[in-house]
Amino acid sequence: MKYLETLQKKADSTQAVETLYRQEAAVRIASLEQERAFAFRRLNLMRTLAAVMQPQAGDGEWQHDEEIAVARAIAALLAKLGWSSDSDAREAMLDNFTPVIVALHRAELTGSGTVEEVVDALARFEAWYAATFNASFWMLFENPIPDTPRVDF
Repeated sequence: MKYLETLQKKADSTQAVETLYRQEAAVRIASLEQERAFAFRRLNLMRTLAAVMQPQAGDGEWQHDEEIAVARAIAALLAKLGWSSDSDAREAMLDNFTPVIVALHRAELTGSGTVEEVVDALARFEAWYAATFNASFWMLFENPIPDTPRVDF
């Protein structure tokens, strides 16, 4: 019986090691999944903001006006978030996000800024948002898919 007990202990310990590894892997996969999702949300938002800041037909003398470009980007951001009303938290968010928009406009559209300035502005905003709301800004773009009942006809 001692031999079988030894085999049982070995089987139990290897099972415990495997279970621990699977748990650690699941945590790491979830972390990587969130990093990927946030990276694509970041890309998609910044791409949208850069696009709406492009000069529009009929802009005339205002085609390179930073204030107009920033206003368009803020409107696009609000639309992406589905926000149609104001609140103190939303105002604070916009106040802190506006430097990101300005840096993006200068780097991508006028050439008077650098990519590093955009990266730094966005990093400062993300840090402020996380410290203020105890959550990632990119969670606002979470689109949970509601469960739909499966109907079998």
